[in-house]
Amino acid sequence: MVLTLESLSSGYGGVPIVREVSLALKPGEVVGVVGRNGVGKTTLVKTIAGLVRATSGHVSYKDQNVTNRDAREMARLGMGYVPQGRGIFPRFTVLENLRMGEGVGTRHAPEHYDQVFAWFPRLKERLKQQAGTLSGGEQQMLSIGRVLIGSPDFLLLDEPSEGIQPSIVQQIAEVLIKLNEERSIAILLVEQNLDLVYMTAERCVVMDKGTLVAALTPEELAEPETARRYLAI
Repeated sequence: MVLTLESLSSGYGGVPIVREVSLALKPGEVVGVVGRNGVGKTTLVKTIAGLVRATSGHVSYKDQNVTNRDAREMARLGMGYVPQGRGIFPRFTVLENLRMGEGVGTRHAPEHYDQVFAWFPRLKERLKQQAGTLSGGEQQMLSIGRVLIGSPDFLLLDEPSEGIQPSIVQQIAEVLIKLNEERSIAILLVEQNLDLVYMTAERCVVMDKGTLVAALTPEELAEPETARRYLAI
């Protein structure tokens, strides 16, 4: 398994948010995590990435216990994390932001830049531009492109479609599909946009009140009655 969570719990200031979550991802698997706002999805992702401490349970990455290792070490181990809100450095140029991605994994190489520019041509056109002046969709491309510079084995994406136009959501979906097919990168995708989940994920888990309450296929999630039941939409 690329990632295994065993009864993982975490929270803030003694307040439990994530409760006894168990989940496993195989190499090359894409899993969507869906649920209403405020149910603990982002906290779960941050706990896996090493930004929030686990209070109990275990995180295993590539058969190695990595529970409560810090985010920098997780990145060096090959985990690429794309946070909600993008997390770019707005005063740095696009190129300077991309160079930050060299800290992900240990396999960064000049050709990785060429591959990122092939997937996101707009980034190449704006290399000297300050990242904070990019559109929301371009900033999301930059956030994803940055982690891909290091050729990660595993991607954690938290709401990558948030606040961006449908055409760029489609482009991001196509890149995720290519990454999965061509490099067998495992992806954990936290997402409210069910279209993006449907296009990319092989299976989905539903989170509610900090725990996983259901496992669904994308086709099941696409059924209006199922979506209303779990997501109130």
